[in-house]
Formats: sequence, structure tokens, C-alpha cells
Amino acid sequence: MVVLASPSGGGKTTIAKTILERYPEKFGYSVSATTRSPRAGERNGEAYHFLTREEFADWQKQGRFVETAQYAGELYGTLKSEVEKVLGSGRHVLLDIEVDGAQQVRRTYPSAVMIFILPSSPRVLVDRLLQRKSESPAALLERLDRAMYELRATTIFDRVVRNDVLEDAVNDVVRIVEEGGGWRREQGDIQWFEAFASGLQKERQRLYDELHGG
Repeated sequence: MVVLASPSGGGKTTIAKTILERYPEKFGYSVSATTRSPRAGERNGEAYHFLTREEFADWQKQGRFVETAQYAGELYGTLKSEVEKVLGSGRHVLLDIEVDGAQQVRRTYPSAVMIFILPSSPRVLVDRLLQRKSESPAALLERLDRAMYELRATTIFDRVVRNDVLEDAVNDVVRIVEEGGGWRREQGDIQWFEAFASGLQKERQRLYDELHGG
């Protein structure tokens, strides 16, 4: 079980897609379920299983999820059937999920390889969110607030990968999995997180001022 988590805009989905395309014999993707609406080009059953809130609640009652989480007002969940299908094929299960869900996976699968993804700069994170052009200004601010919370949850993750250059980030994730995971933090990671959080708060204020004419 390999878990990639990051704040929205951190790049976990792009890394996961690249690894799956490049190493299909080693990694399999567990397609999650969500109540959010499909984005352009997303197909049901491929990007996600898109469900109504009623359907999601029914599946939850049936015990069909490994983990569930709420993010930006929408529900997300990893399906047991998807996980079992990949594990049964002899491949690593690659999960691209939110921090709350990662915490649940850690409790259920203590040996899971837990990797937190971040760009080096908070400005890069904000710019990626702005480039999506898929959310309201209020939703963007909520995502930055959420990112602050997620930074405080990094203690459950074994490793941290800086996603500035996609090729480097992909290679780092694959190397960590081949090493078998396990706790290993680079010197200065705590200071980096603190500086990132401080910078992110400033970026949030800058964005807020721009959106409200401040």
C-alpha cells in the first residue's frame, strides 16, 4: 500500500498518473469514489466513481470503503474492492488521497508507505490552484485554509517529496517504494514546514486582498 497525499495543488495526482503510466507492471491505481462533479475530461470509473451523496452514504453503510474523507465540502472514499483487485494482481496499490483518509489507512495498514508531497514554494501551490480556473474565490481560500491544517498532519508520513520538477518527484517516489518505505526525514524538514506554513499564510492573505480589492 503506497499513499501519496498533499494539499490541493501539491501535485500528487500528476505524480500518481505518471508512475502508473510508466510502471504498470509494478503499480496499480485504486479508483476512488467522490461526490464532487467531474472536471473536464474526467470519466466515471476512470478518474473517480462519481456518486451522489445518497449513493456515497449507502456504500459507507455497506462497509465498502477502506477510508473516507471530506474535502472542500465533498466526500471521497477508497473502495475495498479496488484495493483488493490491485493487490490480487501482485502490484503495489497506489493511493492518491487526502490527509484525513491517509490517517485512516495508516491505522488499518500500519506498513503502508506514506509519502507527503509539497512544492518548495507556497507561491507555486497557489499558482497551480489559480491555473485550474475550476473553483470560486471562496473555494480557493478554503483550500488554502485546508492546506494549513494538512501541513500540521505531516507527522504521520514516513517521507516527504518536494515536487518542483515532475521527473525528480516521480523518481523519488519510486525509489522510496523500492526501499520499502519506513520513517526517514531529511535534516531541516521541520524548519522547511514551518517556513512553508508561514509563507502559505502570507499567500492566502495576498490572494484574499486581491479578491476583495484590498
